[in-house]
This record gives sequence, C-alpha cells and structure tokens, in this order.
Amino acid sequence: MQWRSILVGLVVLRLSLSCMLWLAFGLGPSWGFNFHLGFNLHKLDLLFREEKETEPRDNSWSQRIHGPRYEETETTCASAGEESPKRSYLSFFDGNKDEYVRRYSSFPDTLKAKMKDMAKEMFYFGYDNYMKYAFPEDELNPIDCEGRGPDVQNPSNININDVLGNYSLTLIDTLDTLLVLGNVSEFQRAVKLVIDTVSFDKDSTVQVFEANIRILGSLISAHILLTDPKHPFGNVGFEGYDNELLHLAHDLAVRLLPAFENTSTGIPYPRVNLKNGVPLDSVNETCTAGAGSLLVEFGILSRLIGDSTFEWVARRAVRALWNLRSNETGLLGNVVNIQTGQWVGKQSGLGAGMDSFYEYLFKSYILFGEKEDYRMFTAAYESIQNHMRRGRESCNEGEGDPPLYVNVNMFSGEIMNTWIDSLQAFFPGLQVLNGDVDDAICLHAFYYAIWKRFGALPERYNWQLQAPDVLFYPLRPELVESTYLLYQLFDEDNPLHKSDNKYIFTTEGHVVPIDKRFREKQWNDDFPCEEGALAESEPVNQPAPRNISNCNRIPEERRYTLPLKSVYMRQIDHMVGLF
Repeated sequence: MQWRSILVGLVVLRLSLSCMLWLAFGLGPSWGFNFHLGFNLHKLDLLFREEKETEPRDNSWSQRIHGPRYEETETTCASAGEESPKRSYLSFFDGNKDEYVRRYSSFPDTLKAKMKDMAKEMFYFGYDNYMKYAFPEDELNPIDCEGRGPDVQNPSNININDVLGNYSLTLIDTLDTLLVLGNVSEFQRAVKLVIDTVSFDKDSTVQVFEANIRILGSLISAHILLTDPKHPFGNVGFEGYDNELLHLAHDLAVRLLPAFENTSTGIPYPRVNLKNGVPLDSVNETCTAGAGSLLVEFGILSRLIGDSTFEWVARRAVRALWNLRSNETGLLGNVVNIQTGQWVGKQSGLGAGMDSFYEYLFKSYILFGEKEDYRMFTAAYESIQNHMRRGRESCNEGEGDPPLYVNVNMFSGEIMNTWIDSLQAFFPGLQVLNGDVDDAICLHAFYYAIWKRFGALPERYNWQLQAPDVLFYPLRPELVESTYLLYQLFDEDNPLHKSDNKYIFTTEGHVVPIDKRFREKQWNDDFPCEEGALAESEPVNQPAPRNISNCNRIPEERRYTLPLKSVYMRQIDHMVGLF
C-alpha cells in the first residue's frame, strides 16, 4: 500500500508542477513570472491540435490581420522570433487564444504599409477628381461629377449654404493634408493657387463656426507649416511667399467679426454675410459648440499678428456660455438665445451642439497655457462624469454594463432620450489628452463595435433599441481622431510622430504645432474674468488624471496585448447586437 501512496503522490506532484508551468507561461506577463526554462513547444502544441484542426484555414480577414501562425515544426521558436521580435511570449500559445486576441493582438508591418497606401489612394481619388472636375468651386458633386457652390436658389438649404461660400473650400481645406502625406510639390502648387484665385469679398452667407474651422483653421495651419524654421516636413517654403495665407486668414476673420456685434450676451450670431455682415433676418439662437469653438483659430491668429481683438471676442463668448451653466449640475444646454441668455435647448450631452465646446476648452489650454481654460475644462469634465456617465465604475475591471455617456437634462441630470450621435465619438480622444486612457479605451470600443455592425457610425444610434435612429453617415472624422490618439501605430516615420515635434489637431483635423509663440501675448490682458466666470481662487474638486503615462514606461508585454479584456469586448459586441 505504501508504494501506491508514493506513486499517487508523485502523480499529484507532477500534475501540480505542470499546472504551475502552464499558469506561469500562460499568464506570465500579467502575473510577473520570469522563468527561463527549456522545453519543447512542439509538445505543448499537441495540446491544441484538436482546436487548431477545427479552425478554418481560408484567407479570412481575421487571419490576414493576425499574420502567419507558427506551424507544427521543431523550428517554431526561431521562425516566431524572426517574424516579430516584439511579440510577447503569450503569442506562442496562439492556439488557445479566443477570437478577440487572434483578431486584434497583432498589426503586421506589411498590413500597415498596405493600409497606409490605401489611405493615400482614397485621398488622391477625392483630391484629383475635385481638381479635375470641380475647382475653383467649393466641392465636387459626386453624383453629377461637377463642381458645387452655395445653393443660391434656396437660401434655406443650410446643409449646403452653411459650409460653402464660393471660396474653393476643398482646395483650402486640404493644404496641410498634402504636407502630412509628404507631397511638397503639390502643397506648393496648391498654396499658389489659393493665393492667386481665392477672395473672401463674396456675397455669401456662411456659418461662422464652419468658416472658422474649415477655412480660417486651414489657412493658419498651412502658413505656420510653410514658415516653420525647423522645417519638420522638409523645406516646403518657396521664393516669393510673403505671408499671403496669413493675410487671407486675417481678412476672413475681420469679415466674421460682425457676428459678435449687437448681441446682449457677447455670444455671436450663427451666420454672417462675408460682404454685408449679419443678415437682417438672422436668428437669435445658436448652439453651444458653434459659439464656443472659435478660440483655437481666433486665438492663434491674434497671437500671430499681435492683435488681441479676435481672441478677445472668442474668449468673451466662451465665458458668456460658461456663466449660463446650471448651478445644480454644472452642465450647459445645447441651444441658447444670444440676446436673452435663455436656454432654448436644455439637452446636455457630448454630441451635436456640444462636442467641440469641451474639446476647445482643453485644446486652448494646451496651446495657450491659460489656466482659466483648464479650470473650466476640469469643472466641465467633472460634471460630465457625475451626470452623463452610466455603467460600471471601471472600464477594464468589475461587473456591470460598459461605461456609456447619455444625453441628460442640463438642470436635473435625468436622461432625456436613448440615442447617441456619431459626433460623440470625439470624446475618447479628448480623454486620452486628459490622461483618462482606460475610460477612453472602453468608450472607443463601444463606438468601434457599432462601426463593425453597420460598416459606419450611424448619425444617431439608439442604444436601447440597438438600431440606428438616423440612417446616414456623412463621413464624420471624430472616431478616426480618437482611434489615432489611442493607437499611433500606423505611420511611425511621419514628422507628426517625431519626438521633437508636438502637434494637436483642430476640430476640423488641421495640424497645429504646440509652439511657445502661442503662449506669449503682445498685449496687456485688459479683459479680466467677468462676474460668474471661474476665477482662479475657486476650488475645483476634479481629481488628478487617473492614467497619465508615457508609452515608453509601459512594460513591453502589455504594449502588445489587448488593451481591453476579451470578456469586456465580447460584452460590448453583445450590447450593440453583433451576436
């Protein structure tokens, strides 16, 4: 009987050691084990043979994105090491990974190069056809393959007329993109075309917000990149350039200034005629985002030319809106009367009518270093977290529904409806800038799950019905920027990603360097905080950002594993009806 006890004990000991090895190598990076043991991976692979034999071997998208899997040979370690030296040793257990790990834990260099080429092809398809069939009009009508400008026959067609102004919008809007793509010669040609052909002396009524983010922002961005003495994109200047883009930007901004006149609150009219000022029949209502998202472009212009006027009116509008926030919740509404200061729209959310107001509070602080901007942002962020956020406390831990930001009543914080819109997808990117990376990952995964289901983000999505409320997608870039800020894997050699170059994107995606020039004012600050604005002495209960980190300080094994646990990714997919 004694020998049987000894035998059983040896078996139990062997099994225990096997389990320990399995746990050590299967969960090693997260548990911190660092064993240096020699063993035959070919033998371990036998454990997964049954599962591997059931997997499809066609050339599916998930297999292409994951890359080649190791074969059952004695040279597995060498071939795996040659394929990618940065792979975690978790990758040796591919056969035991679930579908999310297999699909998303690898981004091969060949696939990155292919997708980068595809992105360039898509850009040039649009740009070349605009230049061929539409220039000098504002945009290309893809149905008729001809140029399109404002709808003069139907002034009420604001979807067209708010944006188009007979000033070659598409050409101006793509100037800095040409440099990002490395096409210096076409950038120089496009700049010369703008200088030679564009004028803002037009009888065109445009939305102040759209003209600011699309035209003023692009002119300023292109001018800064063109005259940057560090030449981050190469020697892009050309002989004879005499700050014409900056002069055009100044001229446009002057034509937008009448929108800020004759308002009781300092909040601007939403539309202005470039030649005649505010139209006589102009409405007295505007959205919070439209009136409160002018500070980045107007502020940079003021600091470039040494004229405080533009920053002054933009900052006055922001302060006026801030002073109208609810005393109970700290939230703002989405539509306001510029004369009475009464809220016409009491919905508070992260989407249409609100989005870029929050974005520009923080980006203005990044650019200009004004503490007032940061105090307003942190107070607004705290109110958002307290009244709009639903779901479990932690993104990547615990039980409960995934985090979700809903539309609420600005005064009570009660949910007003069960839809979100595609503009809200900007918020994960803003959370990254604020250091709240974990929450950004979870919220981004939610929007991406909707994208996976429909092939795009519906303009409105009803999270309760798991169905779109508005069935179109106007090529909005918000999810793209959030994805870029979370996962800069894609074009490592671009000047945007060099360690000595730091940029932010405007809300229209124009590139602006973080430059010490923009933190210097050539005028005395004669516009102190008005009564009700957030003074420096007011306490802010906002906790320190929860996840400020430097990518180089993150352990290598974590940098090449899923940022969101598979169980939570699966939960989000189920939440949007993917299965």
